[in-house]
Amino acid sequence: MSKIITTILLCAFSAGLSFGQNTDYKIALLKYNGGGDWYANLETSLPNLIQFCNKNLNTNINPEQAIVEAASSEIFNYPLIHITGHGNVIFNPQEAENLRKYLMGGGFMHISDNYGFDQFIRPQMKLIFPESDFVELPFSHPIYHQKYDFNNGLPKIHEHDDKSPQGFGLYFEDRLVCFYDVECDLGDGWEDQAVHNDSEENRTKALKMGANIIQYAFTQ
Repeated sequence: MSKIITTILLCAFSAGLSFGQNTDYKIALLKYNGGGDWYANLETSLPNLIQFCNKNLNTNINPEQAIVEAASSEIFNYPLIHITGHGNVIFNPQEAENLRKYLMGGGFMHISDNYGFDQFIRPQMKLIFPESDFVELPFSHPIYHQKYDFNNGLPKIHEHDDKSPQGFGLYFEDRLVCFYDVECDLGDGWEDQAVHNDSEENRTKALKMGANIIQYAFTQ
């Protein structure tokens, strides 16, 4: 894929241009099997983040999100895929292999625990990268210091179990290929205010952190 796509995006950003100025590209929501609600934030979450990035990062992302299945060859058209939910997720061997090739080839995955997702997604990611484990990223990691600085790591958007938010990373050959937010709920924070009645302050924090993820994924 995508090493080519990523290089194009990196050059555009470095030159101060809109990402993909001559390319109509999208970011995608991953549709998965297992009975979990892959569609949990379907209506407004990614579209609002895309709008925020296009306005504040000078990106040129198609305002319409894509929806892609784990085994689809279409996944290689998207520089970033987002996955969220509350419940069960299952990747069969074909899907796990496809996702592995996607991430090894330059793609990036963002996982947002929408509450209760952790116990399901971790063993599935282990199928994709059996040789790698999630590691908690230090607050000094560049993903927290793109256009917006988060000196204390992830913002806390929803309380859930009243635990501190954590950001985990999965690496392949020293490249961060997956960022995973836990006890944070970034995806909910991107949604329209009326959906969860989040404060404007929290929604703005969530959108800024989401923009950092986009910027990092497109320029690493």
